[in-house]
Amino acid sequence: MLSPQDLIILSCKSLIANKLRSTLTALGVFMGVGAVNATLQVGDISRAIIAEQLAQREAPQVQISAWSIEGRNANLEDMNYLQRNVKNINAISAMNPVGYGESKVFFRAQSAKPEILAVTQDYLKTTGKKLLKGRFLNSTDFTKYRPVIVIDKFLADKLFQNENPIEQQLFSGGRLYLIVGIIESKMSFGQEAQGSILLPISIYSAMTGVESIQSISIRPLNSEKMEEIKTQAEELLQKRLPAAQIHAYSNIEDIIDQKQTLEIASQGLTVVGMIALLIGGVGITNITIAAVVERTAEIGLRRAIGATKYEILWQFILEAAILSLIGGISAITAVHGITTAVAHTLSLPYKFELKTVTLSLSSALLVGVGASFFPAFRASQLDPVKALRQS
Repeated sequence: MLSPQDLIILSCKSLIANKLRSTLTALGVFMGVGAVNATLQVGDISRAIIAEQLAQREAPQVQISAWSIEGRNANLEDMNYLQRNVKNINAISAMNPVGYGESKVFFRAQSAKPEILAVTQDYLKTTGKKLLKGRFLNSTDFTKYRPVIVIDKFLADKLFQNENPIEQQLFSGGRLYLIVGIIESKMSFGQEAQGSILLPISIYSAMTGVESIQSISIRPLNSEKMEEIKTQAEELLQKRLPAAQIHAYSNIEDIIDQKQTLEIASQGLTVVGMIALLIGGVGITNITIAAVVERTAEIGLRRAIGATKYEILWQFILEAAILSLIGGISAITAVHGITTAVAHTLSLPYKFELKTVTLSLSSALLVGVGASFFPAFRASQLDPVKALRQS
């Protein structure tokens, strides 16, 4: 009985002796695995793009705005009501824009037109922004109406450059504000960071006499609950403010739409890739059948001198497996090279994933071995005497 090593050597010699047939079989596998691997790479890049876009945004959140001509507008009591009654909430905060980027701020000879926001205490938790230096607005700042602010890194770099902004003062709207913290800069609802200042909403109310709030932001425990939270918040707020127009929307709606489109495209490409791989499998089956017919005399002779059915079966399966590995590895290498070049040219986030390689190579082996099994089994069942006579 042949050892596994001898069986592999015999299979390799047989493949080398039939170069054209081996090349055509490997080429079929190459095309099928190339299509599958390219599809998986597209999926990996798509997911990486989505993850990159999400990382640049604030945390997934639902923003609710309410406005009314005749009735009252939303206030902090309404925010607290939503916090008590909406399910699956991680954090909730309120916000009022101050000047929409039209108010200038000054530090010595430097000036800027940042976004100025009057916020509640859980703003950081709702947006998911990180505190980089100093502290955030605390409860005492709100109750004591302290003129303190937190700025983002974009504004800190623009106005202070190499200086430490903490404990420095900014001048805006005829008032001086003390900087107590710096937070990271992130896109808010798809808008590029342009610098931002956060001040206690209590100061804004005291300066303007406005008790209403323009928007309420809700961060869900699970981003998959966004639509559910939107519906709950709209219904609850509409009951409290019957004369108001309520509008709720997600800060990642465009990314979710893009993700769904990419998933549909990826599924379509996966189907195409699997069809290509199956076509390669059909080619392996046909070529293996032809090989069995051509080598009937060889099979009969080997069986006559003592080769077992098991050895004949495994020789043909090993031949298909070896060709599948050669075609699969070649396809993965080629697709990786092309993908790397395209990703570099288009500045796409591409990373060589071992999981993708394993899946592609496994599919090649599965199709190769599966496609060759029945012809190999048929070869192993040939009667030695009849095989020699047919030759």
